[in-house]
Amino acid sequence: MAVNDSREVVIEATPKEILDVLADVPNTTVWSPQYQKAEVLTTWDDGRPRQAKLVIKAAGLTDTMVVEYTWTDTTMSWTLISASQLKAQDAKYTMTPNGAKTKVRFEMKVDPSVPLPGFLLKRTIKGGMETATDGLRKHVEKLKKG
Repeated sequence: MAVNDSREVVIEATPKEILDVLADVPNTTVWSPQYQKAEVLTTWDDGRPRQAKLVIKAAGLTDTMVVEYTWTDTTMSWTLISASQLKAQDAKYTMTPNGAKTKVRFEMKVDPSVPLPGFLLKRTIKGGMETATDGLRKHVEKLKKG
């Protein structure tokens, strides 16, 4: 059963500052507690991560995923390459600058390969969405303050 969700947040930072935090894949574990480990496997020519190996714990399950990232000046997205607990996962951050602030929209589609009760899957996705937006916002703003 695939689940889609989206969430928006306003961050007091530029899209570049936000993308720089997202590109620091190994430190995702600092602001996103479901990530147990995060390692860049390959990079694009500009140095941004291309593929990463992520160990994630959610809904009582631990999974090792390999994802591939795509970057623009105002977006970052990833697509699942492999995992044992998921058939598919696609996610995207879209940034709309507004002066010194940026509106960030996070969208995610998850299709687990293991059967999970609907309420548990929805609760897990909701927690992930909160971390992907509010957790990111708090971390970016903390880094800006020094």
